[in-house]
Amino acid sequence: MSVVPTRALARPPRLVDEPVRALQKGQQTRAAILDAALGLASQAGLEGLSIGALAEVMRMSKSGVFAHFGSREELQISVIREYHAKFRGEVFAPAMREPRGLPRMNALFERWVRRVSVEIDSGCIYISGAVEFDDRPGPVRDALVSMVRDWQSALERAIRLAIDERHLHAATPVAQLLFEVHGLILALHHDARFLRNAGAVARARAGYERLVRQHATPAGRNLIDPAAKPQPRARRPSPATKSEES
Repeated sequence: MSVVPTRALARPPRLVDEPVRALQKGQQTRAAILDAALGLASQAGLEGLSIGALAEVMRMSKSGVFAHFGSREELQISVIREYHAKFRGEVFAPAMREPRGLPRMNALFERWVRRVSVEIDSGCIYISGAVEFDDRPGPVRDALVSMVRDWQSALERAIRLAIDERHLHAATPVAQLLFEVHGLILALHHDARFLRNAGAVARARAGYERLVRQHATPAGRNLIDPAAKPQPRARRPSPATKSEES
């Protein structure tokens, strides 16, 4: 009786799972289409996006692009979400690593200014989208509003933390300060992109410094410069320390 070699009894090597490979390829193609769509929207606005225009840029068929998004509206919403994800990665996430209070608030503003400076030639989808969809109810406008509110909420939290850290006075009007800081960014975008004024960035920074200084405590005034290096968080005196000082 012959013995069957162990190698012969072993299962044949498993082939690469074709559905998984197809899924990965599909995700990569979708990501490439989305990246091209983001570039197109930055130049031509969300209304400039179309399945046909994107198919031409990608050298794909319209049906191939359509298979990844299903509709022009879904394409526009996907671009808004992608832009927001990049914005969070470049502005929000790094700023959150700064100490709480004015250092974090300063970092949010400074990184926002730098992003606007980079977008002078391409445009900001938050701002251009607001112009395009301010009076057009629907899912695209809802997506834009949601992303802008998400960003404003982050800045509002930073302002409130600056009050908690006693860098800003307790009576600081949070909603008003948020409104005015956001207004500086809108003015910067207008003057830098539309008017091409060379000093727009410097004026935005000066406006921020003057605005925040109005509400800063003595402890916070040294932390106002948005381009300054972050400083360690000030420690609050413990109850025992306070009693000793008294």
